[in-house]
Amino acid sequence: MSEQVSGRTDQRAAAKTGPRILVDPRGQRFNAFITTVVLAVVLLTIPGDTSLILLGVQAFVFGLGAFFGLRYQPYGWVYRTFIRPRLGPPKEFEDEAPPRFSQLVGLIFVFLAVVGLALPFEPLAYLAVAFALIAAFLNAVFGFCLGCQVYLMFRRGTSRD
Repeated sequence: MSEQVSGRTDQRAAAKTGPRILVDPRGQRFNAFITTVVLAVVLLTIPGDTSLILLGVQAFVFGLGAFFGLRYQPYGWVYRTFIRPRLGPPKEFEDEAPPRFSQLVGLIFVFLAVVGLALPFEPLAYLAVAFALIAAFLNAVFGFCLGCQVYLMFRRGTSRD
């Protein structure tokens, strides 16, 4: 869902970046739940073909979300198509930018895991997957998006208002 931003400070931000895209935060938790399951299976199957295949799938999902937007992410499609219609409209929306940043961070951790498996240096793979798994679990269970918080911290640090 795309909406124009209102408010003076937000209008200046919108002028720099264009209209904000707003997303259903429940969808982000659903995505994090699926990611948690995928990464838990990866952690249990390192080293092996299953872990590499699942890391490839998760990298694809993270890449679509990070570079093209959350509406192109497969887990988001599943949520919008099958889950959200049963829940009704959300009470609130959130800006898409922080979760997209989180997708990029997740992609970096998955890349590090693949590098760890390719070297082979399995401790790097375990560590990278574990960090990504913890972040996904925090979002899925508690609604705490670690990558979003890092994004907001960077935004506050670079803001000159």
